[in-house]
Amino acid sequence: MATSTTQALPWTPPNTEDVEALPVGKWWDAISAPTPVADRTLELLGRDSGAVIQDDTYGKTYWLVGIDTSTPRTWRMRQVRMLTELADEGTLLGVPPASWGPEHQTYWRIPLGPDRYLTDINRLVPALRQALDEVLGPAPDGRQLCYRCQLPTDEPVPVAVEHSGSVASTTVYACPAHARDYPRDAVAQAAAMRRALDRGRSR
Repeated sequence: MATSTTQALPWTPPNTEDVEALPVGKWWDAISAPTPVADRTLELLGRDSGAVIQDDTYGKTYWLVGIDTSTPRTWRMRQVRMLTELADEGTLLGVPPASWGPEHQTYWRIPLGPDRYLTDINRLVPALRQALDEVLGPAPDGRQLCYRCQLPTDEPVPVAVEHSGSVASTTVYACPAHARDYPRDAVAQAAAMRRALDRGRSR
């Protein structure tokens, strides 16, 4: 017999044993972002965030949003993806059981609840934009070469700043696919240096 809490939920994952690939566009659409960007986005959103899925295997975090509330044509952000039903193919999202927490690789970072379900796209998108600027820095001007695959990318991610005593500092870029493979300490160092510079300018 369903509990009153279950009855109050607008939707719950059908599988209670394992992650299940569910179609977007049936109950909800979804927006994904790299987890470091999502960390800051969640700080900015506070109680305005709905339920959130975190996938530590791929370093992605997902918000559930209303169907057809936004399309990729209305906005474009680095490493942020809108998952929605396409005319010629379906799109699936791995959804964990409602009870799964951080002891699993894929889990509900913000659990589903009667007041925690879909996130308002009008609040989420500005928070994501601000988080991207703060975590990744301003968007690079134009295409850059990825340090790993050596191919040009339209979504370059700054992963490190290399310094030399004789020449100006050089920023190392990666494409989205290889950004998370760069050593984490280098990413953290670049972010820390950027924050220190920003603090210095604001004083």
